[in-house]
Amino acid sequence: MSKIDEVAALVEKGKAKQIGAAVQAALDDGCDPAEILNKGMIDAMGVVGEKFKNNEIFVPEMLVAAKAMKVGVEVLKPHLSSGSTGALGKVIIATVAGDLHDIGKNLVAMMIESAGFEVIDLGVDVPIDKIIAAVNENPDCKIVALSALLTTTMPSLRDTVAALNGAPFRSNIKIMVGGAPITQAFADEIGADGYSEDAASAATLAKSLA
Repeated sequence: MSKIDEVAALVEKGKAKQIGAAVQAALDDGCDPAEILNKGMIDAMGVVGEKFKNNEIFVPEMLVAAKAMKVGVEVLKPHLSSGSTGALGKVIIATVAGDLHDIGKNLVAMMIESAGFEVIDLGVDVPIDKIIAAVNENPDCKIVALSALLTTTMPSLRDTVAALNGAPFRSNIKIMVGGAPITQAFADEIGADGYSEDAASAATLAKSLA
């Protein structure tokens, strides 16, 4: 088993305590840092995402895998050309105004980050002007990901997307939406570019939109 395969196996199993040493061992062995990131970690999170989609594992297992990856990336960071950890671009993520749920959003943020994006997390209950200001401050942002987890905050999601759709930067960004009550039909109706039903597919969607 190659050193990179060992790293991948530890990510999949969520072994945060052992991953640092394994990444270091792979580096010491002369493995390419970008390959450790892509094959050892991002691909492993892809496997985790697939298992999650197929109900072979659940949220806790996914969280520990993402945590292990985070620890591994910290060891790897100094060896990567700056930017390759966020190589696919910036994603701004937020739960819309009036909604205080963050578990789903945090999970999506972790998966999108694991897929190779730099994530700017604005938190929960985020007003429209704050989201617009964040895009203006990060003109290189490619995707705005919005979450609403209550039927009562669906109008807030609609208003937020409408405001983004009317913004001068609209042609430069893609808007992704998600959350328990949200459907593809609702996403289409409010003018979003994409919808995903879970964190694993959100990462795949982000890649295809970017």
